[in-house]
Amino acid sequence: MNNQRRNVLKAGSGAALLSTLAAAGLITPGMALADWNKAAFDAKSMADTLKALGVGSPVDSKDVQVTGPDIAENGAVVPVAFASTLPGVKRMALFVEKNPNALAALFDVSDAIDANFNVRVKMGQSSNVTAVALMADGKVLFAQKEIKVTLGGCGG
Repeated sequence: MNNQRRNVLKAGSGAALLSTLAAAGLITPGMALADWNKAAFDAKSMADTLKALGVGSPVDSKDVQVTGPDIAENGAVVPVAFASTLPGVKRMALFVEKNPNALAALFDVSDAIDANFNVRVKMGQSSNVTAVALMADGKVLFAQKEIKVTLGGCGG
């Protein structure tokens, strides 16, 4: 199959999926155009990212959970889950402390969306992984877990 045909098929299947999700009411045009905060994703530390997001310092909380393996054998694909069952969560963020860019994931949350996410992140080395819940009342809550990496995944 030539590359042009392959690209047309890939584009068509993506458009069909978006169309199906929109028809089912699972996404809206505004959702498809996510709020991209370049400064937050370019930040090198969690503190710089939170500053770019316009929020204060986080407070440790048992109401935020982050789970993942104690030891990841391949840093290229480390499964991490993070969640909060508190009402009023507006955003959830995931940070990998020793990655070149600290912010690994950022999700907007509404009453229609549970603040419960599963992702796969790249980790170049053993590091603390931090889940942060940004609350409607301005509070910033976090939980942290150390994940040891035996084989780096960020080009190392």
